[in-house]
Amino acid sequence: MLRHLPRSEGDPRLLVGFETSDDAGVFRLTDDMALVQTVDYFTPIVDDPYWFGAIAAANALSDVYAMGGKPLTALNIVGFPIKKLDPAILADILRGAAEKVREAGATLVGGHSIDDQEPKFGLAVTGVVHPDKVWRNCGACPGDKLILTKPIGVGVLTTAIKRDRLDEEGTRRVTEVMATLNKAAAEVLASFSVHACTDVTGFGLLGHAYEMAAGSGVGLRIEAERVPILPGARELAAEGIVPGGSRANAQWLADKVDFADGVDEATRLVLCDAVTSGGLLVALPAAEADAALEALRKGGVEAALVGEAVAEQPGRIRVVP
Repeated sequence: MLRHLPRSEGDPRLLVGFETSDDAGVFRLTDDMALVQTVDYFTPIVDDPYWFGAIAAANALSDVYAMGGKPLTALNIVGFPIKKLDPAILADILRGAAEKVREAGATLVGGHSIDDQEPKFGLAVTGVVHPDKVWRNCGACPGDKLILTKPIGVGVLTTAIKRDRLDEEGTRRVTEVMATLNKAAAEVLASFSVHACTDVTGFGLLGHAYEMAAGSGVGLRIEAERVPILPGARELAAEGIVPGGSRANAQWLADKVDFADGVDEATRLVLCDAVTSGGLLVALPAAEADAALEALRKGGVEAALVGEAVAEQPGRIRVVP
């Protein structure tokens, strides 16, 4: 759909627009400062309104971290059926978001609400980054290693929640993952030579990896067994508990990804699983990968080395067991 919009290349201050499917826009203010701007919102992903607000905030803030930026301000975006639901529910949503914004070191400066038939919530976030230190999703180089900073399988597990198929511990675990900021990961990675970065959200790990491969002009090789997957996600996917968005991702990627014979169908679906508030997928030089991975883990980040960029078959992904 974005192809119908006028291209925004005329202003030299616009460093990142929508042409490369990056996570946020970047606009230069001075030689030393650029704005990072993003907006994201969605319908409830969990039943608890406080955690819905926290997850929505973490998800919106993540786009700034994915560009190498630091969040500064946030605006709430609210759709709520005020005549149907208790206003206390909205208060809890806003409280969860506000606490997550505060954790990020940003300031909540206001927002906008409408009376809607279904609850919707998110944030518009503004951050800053040095113009020479912007992370893009399109700079991966052959030989780079790929690091993922959160486990996947979120879409499968949240679908299981809606179908009363996930126990209390599974619900707690997936909620914790979604509500975790990418702040610690971004701060650690700032000390390394990040060639490309994106956060893993609605298009799933392979969908966002494809955008990185296509934008960078490289091929990507993903090792399925190295990818961290939330407990129970693969088994639930094998039972068919998979959100429609994940199946749509798999269909979209059918002619872009080559799966080795040893990668079973359930794993393929989880690798395409639509994620809410996922981790960062980072390409960096092989010589720095081990040190970066160690630093991330010391910082409390559930990071894993999941693959590499290759010169062969640019714009395609090869998934091996």
